[in-house]
Amino acid sequence: MLAPKAMPIYPGLIGKVALVTGGSSGIGAETARYLAANLVTVIVNGRNREKLDKVAAEIESSGGNVLSITADCTKSDELEALRQTVDERFGGVDLLIAFAGQGTRFEPIEELAEEKWNAMLDANLTAKFLTVKSFLPGMKKRRGGAIVLMSSSSGRAVSEATLPYSCAQAGVTMLTRNLAQQLGKDGIRVNAIAPSAIRNERIDKYMPREEQHTLAATFPIARIGEPYDVAAATLFLCSEAASWITGVTLDVAGGKIMV
Repeated sequence: MLAPKAMPIYPGLIGKVALVTGGSSGIGAETARYLAANLVTVIVNGRNREKLDKVAAEIESSGGNVLSITADCTKSDELEALRQTVDERFGGVDLLIAFAGQGTRFEPIEELAEEKWNAMLDANLTAKFLTVKSFLPGMKKRRGGAIVLMSSSSGRAVSEATLPYSCAQAGVTMLTRNLAQQLGKDGIRVNAIAPSAIRNERIDKYMPREEQHTLAATFPIARIGEPYDVAAATLFLCSEAASWITGVTLDVAGGKIMV
């Protein structure tokens, strides 16, 4: 893990309010921790109450201000209930981190069921559209803020990822560009993060060390990514250090993706 002394600190983030969807584990949870360490009030969202409470407890034990709320980001009524709670408690959000998504195993196109195609697009693209749609009116009223959407290297270049997942992630890039073009006049910046292989529970559990070393060797920066790599990049895009950056999909991919 990244040494605490190396965690980036942006004074301009102090006192901001952030929502992190997909915040119950992995990249989302680490991003929530990084935001809280920058004295941002963080609302962590996910579908697993037990995991959310664990993340919230870790942030609270470090002195952070956090609230955990369960909601399914593919369902507009649950998102609206989430937004209403956030508005009542905090008056809205300054930073919208839409990271909720879902992967699946590869299947040849002729074996891919229509239901799975729709479910992957819903989880990885429609969920982000619905999240932005729900929280955007409040951000417009505040006349500013930053939105960061989760994409993937599989949406940037052809890979072995499943087809609907890759197509959804490519869609996030265009969603980001369109939102950035529309919302710049409102003082709202919109960017995306596109990670490649990031260490998670699945990699550690199912990928032997030898395979991990083989995978790491395929990157110009010869290691597997860590959640903190993405969290630090997200923090930058949220900060005033990125005040003239919008519509960008930032490849956090160890040099494997160069667009």
